[in-house]
Amino acid sequence: MTEAVSRPTLEAVAARAGVSRATVSRVVNGGDGVREPLVERVRRAVEELGYVPNQAARSLVTKRHDAIAVVIAEPEARVFADPFFALQLRGISKELTAHDNQLVLLLTEGRADHARVARYLAGGHVDGALVFSLHLDDPLPALIRNAGVPTVFGGRPDWSDGEGAPGPVYVDSDNRGGARAAVRHLAGLGRTRIAHITGALDQTSAVDRLDGYRDVVGDADPRLVVESDFTPGGGEQAMRELLDRCPDVDAVFAANDLTALGALRVLRERGLRVPEDVAVIGFDDVLPVAEECDPPLTTVRQDIEEMGRLMARLLLAGPAGRAGAGESVDPPAAGVVLPTTLIRRASA
Repeated sequence: MTEAVSRPTLEAVAARAGVSRATVSRVVNGGDGVREPLVERVRRAVEELGYVPNQAARSLVTKRHDAIAVVIAEPEARVFADPFFALQLRGISKELTAHDNQLVLLLTEGRADHARVARYLAGGHVDGALVFSLHLDDPLPALIRNAGVPTVFGGRPDWSDGEGAPGPVYVDSDNRGGARAAVRHLAGLGRTRIAHITGALDQTSAVDRLDGYRDVVGDADPRLVVESDFTPGGGEQAMRELLDRCPDVDAVFAANDLTALGALRVLRERGLRVPEDVAVIGFDDVLPVAEECDPPLTTVRQDIEEMGRLMARLLLAGPAGRAGAGESVDPPAAGVVLPTTLIRRASA
């Protein structure tokens, strides 16, 4: 048998601090109207007693849950195998932790899970949602909008909320500009048969990178573009198809680093040297993948962790923000697009 340990109460904190229970409640719940010396006395008493607010009771007063849902529209196996998601979650977690918010992770294995996620969000369990890796024609945005939950999206949305309505708030990287920089670098090396292995073209990031490629190559041989899915296995399959179609290819721009990793494996299997025979560039600059490729991968860096942090910051600064958080960041009307940088290594 373990003896139960009683939790310190608001009354105990009030007695220790020498103030009223109402004063303690205002300080603990972030209310205004308490003089700073009293605030300090209450905070000191809270720390000395180890007082932890009752979250259910606190939510009744503040109408807040201090919890944010992170919705990733991908199956579990994909999320935990791709370091991109780990970096984005790390950025989100750091920002939420700094504002004393909890992260609630929701994954979707398929369309059947969307209704479950929507019910959870509509149930009043969280103060807002961060949603990323959406696919075209995904019902999640409409379901989340109907749930009435403040939302920030990761990646450029492919929809609008109607004429005259404010656009969805989102954070993205300059996918198109980064792709242009990669392909221009390959052209500057004298490569004339530059191929592109795309990401999943039901996602706007992959479409934007394909558009950036086309901005540079113009009316290139359409056989030089092979659709893939952002995975190493997809990169391997696409590289084999590409070499069978166009054995004279001399450069490859891959939609992300994992795709490039798969392409490099196939080039080695076929006895082709990188970069002497075929130069390769990826996208993301996910470490250690990019640095530990053979050879180390030239790639387009996007600050994935910063994207996650900024998504959380924008959400907390808007309707989901804590009262008195001290930040006056207004959510943008359209979105935030972060710059990208070409990182040169040995592969190109």
